Amino acid sequence: MTTRDTDWDGVRLHVVTGKGGTGKTTVAAALALALATGGRKVLLIEVEGRQGIAQVFDCPPLPYEERRVAVAPATGTRPGGEVYALAADPEQALLEYLAMFYNLRHAGTALTKLGVVDFATTIAPGLRDVLLTGKAAEATRRRRKGKHVYDAVVLDAPPTGRIGRFLNVTSEVSGLARVGPTRSHADTVQKVISSPETAVHFVTVLEEMPVQETLDGIAELRALDGIRPGAVIVNMARPLALPAAQLAAAAEGTLDTSQLILGLKAAGLDDNPRLAEQLATELSDQARTALGQEELFQRLAETGQPCYELPWISDGMDLAGLYRLAAALRAQRAA
Repeated sequence: MTTRDTDWDGVRLHVVTGKGGTGKTTVAAALALALATGGRKVLLIEVEGRQGIAQVFDCPPLPYEERRVAVAPATGTRPGGEVYALAADPEQALLEYLAMFYNLRHAGTALTKLGVVDFATTIAPGLRDVLLTGKAAEATRRRRKGKHVYDAVVLDAPPTGRIGRFLNVTSEVSGLARVGPTRSHADTVQKVISSPETAVHFVTVLEEMPVQETLDGIAELRALDGIRPGAVIVNMARPLALPAAQLAAAAEGTLDTSQLILGLKAAGLDDNPRLAEQLATELSDQARTALGQEELFQRLAETGQPCYELPWISDGMDLAGLYRLAAALRAQRAA
C-alpha cells in the first residue's frame, strides 16, 4: 500500500523483545502505530497475560478477540491507518487448535472446565509457546479475497532471556509430537518465523545489564537456524547536548566554572560561585554517565544491526507520547 522505503521492507511479522523495565510493550505499541501510518492495517499481539497493551492505549482489558485500539496518523497522500490488538491466551488458542484440526470445540470447552487445558500447557510449556507463536503466524498469513488481512503484525514477545526458546518452535515441539497435526502446525509456524518476512527487534536502555542481555540475545538467535535478528531500539535516550570537548572536560571535572557563573548571570541569577560549583559537580556526573552510554551504544552498533534511539518522555507516557515515539521510528526509517 506504500512505496516508502524503510529498513524492513518485506518484513510482515515484527517480534519485539527486551529485558524487563526497558519499555518493551510501549515500543511495540509505538512500532505498530508507525507501521500503520498512511492507511495500513496492523495487528498488535501480546502473549504474557499482563494486559500491557490495554494500559498503554488506555482502553479496557482486551479479550481474546481482535479489536481496534488506535488510528495511526495520515500522511500527505494517504489517510490514517488502523491498529488492532489481541491479548493472546494459550487456553483459547488451544481451543481454536482443537476445533481447527480435530473438530473438538465442544470437547475442548469441557476439558477447560476440568482444568485439563491448563494442566497440558503447564507440563508442556513448549505447547504453550507453539500455540502463542502460532496465533501470530496465522494472523501474518491470513488472507481475505486474495489479500493479506493485515499489512503487518507486531508481536510483543517474552523478555530477551526467553526469546530463543519461545521462537524455536520446532525444537520445543519435538518432544511432544514427531508426526501428525501438532507437528504439522509447528512446522508451519516455524516456516513463518524463519522466513525473511519475520524480524526480531531488541528493546534496551543504555545500561550494562540490558545491553549485555541484548548482545546475548542477538548471538543466541544467530546460532539458531533461520531466525533473523532485527533492529536494536534504544529506549528512553537522554543525550547530553554538549560539544565533545566540553563533554570530556565535564567528565574529567575540569570544566571552567567561571563560564557557568557567566551563564547564571545571563539567566538573571545572582553571582553565586557555590551554585556554579554544584552545577559543575552535577554536570560532571552526567557527563561521565553520557560517555559510558556512548560506549554501550558503540557495543550495540558493533553487532551490525540497525540501531534506533527513542527519546525519554519526561512528562509520562500517554497516547501523545506514543505518537511521538512512532514519529521518531518513522524518521529513522524503522517503519
